Amino acid sequence: MEAYDRLVKLVASAAEDVDKAKGGNKAAGTRVRKIMQEVKQAAQDIRTGVLDFRQD
Repeated sequence: MEAYDRLVKLVASAAEDVDKAKGGNKAAGTRVRKIMQEVKQAAQDIRTGVLDFRQD
């Protein structure tokens, strides 16, 4: 499922910035928030895809 792969990549890409944000780096915190918004959309896409599987 393409949306799931995208979700996994987004979460992995945020790992370094999360560590930086914990250390007080404000720019990293902004990047994490942006990535988390994309994660939210990817998760919604997965939910929609799962519903489509169920209806078939």
